[in-house]
Amino acid sequence: MAALLRLDHVKKYFPVSSGIMRKSLALLKAVDDVSFTIEEGETFGLVGESGCGKTTIGKLLLKLHEATSGSILMGESDVTRLKGSDLDGYRSHIQAVFQNPYASLDPRMRIWRSIGEPLINSGWPKRRVLERVRDLLDLVGLPANCGSRFPHEMSAGQRQQIAIARALSVNPRFIVLDEPTSLLDVSAQSSILNLIARLQTGLSLTYLFISHNLQVVRFVSNRVGVMYCGKLVELAESKTLYTAAKHPYTRALLASVPDNDPESTREEVVLEGDVISPIDPPEGCRFYGRCDSKADMCQRSEPVMKEVSPGHTVACHLSASADDTRQRISPD
Repeated sequence: MAALLRLDHVKKYFPVSSGIMRKSLALLKAVDDVSFTIEEGETFGLVGESGCGKTTIGKLLLKLHEATSGSILMGESDVTRLKGSDLDGYRSHIQAVFQNPYASLDPRMRIWRSIGEPLINSGWPKRRVLERVRDLLDLVGLPANCGSRFPHEMSAGQRQQIAIARALSVNPRFIVLDEPTSLLDVSAQSSILNLIARLQTGLSLTYLFISHNLQVVRFVSNRVGVMYCGKLVELAESKTLYTAAKHPYTRALLASVPDNDPESTREEVVLEGDVISPIDPPEGCRFYGRCDSKADMCQRSEPVMKEVSPGHTVACHLSASADDTRQRISPD
């Protein structure tokens, strides 16, 4: 598959200010030198703790944030430099479905208008907009007559279907799915995930799927990237990551997933220590203070992403070593 989007050394720093004059005191490094590609037609999963930078990456792709440095390429175009009509054209190719469908839909706007608003803004006549809205409602499994209702009259799952229909209104190639099922009950989650999969096949869509739910990410994703404190620490095909994770943080995340087998003998992994501040990260590995298999080099130098097997890259001095040794070495 060809790469649809490529992130090269992308950084996003937010100024931390204080006082009446809003004087900048420091920089919060939300995304710090992240690189990866998203292949056309795939679902790329992005996981990690709250505040690790995964949603910020989604907003950078959507141009809701401007990158501090680095490049985001769609084909030959550098998204970070797009302006005017070129930016409008890019935004017609990329859309988003957010975590809370009730917050992302105007409660005073009827559903047909929420779905058709991008088309209305593009100058479509009302008759064509209504026809397109009916087609989109049918595509996501909703009756046409719900177009005259307001969001509060629909269930949470139906509101997310409406949000998906709105995202599809401009025929995008790529959709950022930011925790699209986290506020839904289990049955609604299943329906939305099946809908997302069906639309991807039928419309040749590419997804960035951002989630805390590791089981959901495993179900929907072709490849998965793991983020920690603004850094991408591991990237692999979904099956490889879930069965042969290399980074200590990834293994700890996977161990935190509830096991359905009451007789399971799976080893419990407990992370000790605190998450570092993204305002003043240490020079070495950002996971050093919580890692149970660390060496002196981990504190001195920051690990870079290295390939440990085809398509599997890890940012860990020990996991990326030739013999993959993980001896517990005292930092003293």
